[in-house]
Amino acid sequence: MGSAEAEFLAAARRFAGPIRALALVLISTFGTLAVPGEHLALGLALLGFVLASAVVECSGHAVFVLAVARVLALCLTQEWIPGQWAFNALTITAITLQWDHPPKIAWPTTTGLLAVYLAVAGLGTAAEIGPRLVVECALAQLGFQLLRRSSRRVDRLRARRVELERAEALSRERRRQEREYLALLHDTASATLLMVTDGADPDRVAEYARHDLAVLTRSTTQDSPVDLGAALRSVVDRGPLTVHADLPTGLRVPAATALAVVRAVREALLNVERHAGVRTASVRAEPGVVTVRDDGIGFEPDAVTPARRGIRGSIVDRMRDAGGNATITSSAGNGTIIRLVWPDA
Repeated sequence: MGSAEAEFLAAARRFAGPIRALALVLISTFGTLAVPGEHLALGLALLGFVLASAVVECSGHAVFVLAVARVLALCLTQEWIPGQWAFNALTITAITLQWDHPPKIAWPTTTGLLAVYLAVAGLGTAAEIGPRLVVECALAQLGFQLLRRSSRRVDRLRARRVELERAEALSRERRRQEREYLALLHDTASATLLMVTDGADPDRVAEYARHDLAVLTRSTTQDSPVDLGAALRSVVDRGPLTVHADLPTGLRVPAATALAVVRAVREALLNVERHAGVRTASVRAEPGVVTVRDDGIGFEPDAVTPARRGIRGSIVDRMRDAGGNATITSSAGNGTIIRLVWPDA
């Protein structure tokens, strides 16, 4: 049971008794004024009982017992008091019982009180009084159930809102982690790659690369999701080449895979810049695949000596170490296509 439904039921039980008591005090006051003079003492006694029971009922004690006792007292004495007094007390009690008691208690109690009323008033009044009382109680129960259903809907909407807020918080946290990771990638790997571009000492570059790897692997885990499109965008937008990029958002991959793909793409673009003889390239990302293409002079991949580590070490081996693979398709005069694939494909 949700909090809104529980609050509604608690309020119904808390206020049904006082509402019933105050209504019967008002009805009994007017009823006493209509009592014949010879029975005025009885009327005042009934009014006193109603007032006393109302005080006790408003304090939350013996609510059910007092509600039944009042109606019984009025029904049994209706021969000497105005008939409407007893019937109105019966009606108010029957209606409010629908609010603070379940139907398995409210309906049998109402039936018993009606039977007492008819036994004194005469069965001839049953055709007029019975249907009216049934309709009034049914409407009271219907209204109560509709309000209860509305409170359940409020609980469902609250739960849904909490779920959405939690999902939004997780999404914000993921975006924050991605921004931190991309900033770290720029401060480490990009700086090291720039040293390579500037022709720095290989031993120094290797030392920085080991440092980069230690920092990056320490800052995230293999399973941390990263938006690959955003990571690649930080590479293609910074180089001197004009890169036609097709990088959809929401392509999430593990951080280790993203790091391998980003570094491989960076190396591929460096090769275009240095060796292809063109100033343009294209990068396309799809689920499980990234393709780097240029229309440069091309080369024969099988003719590359093992000493040249740019393609083999920075692209092929790196992708293999990340659990994927890289294929290079090229020939003299026909440009180059590098296809990076990881296990998601």
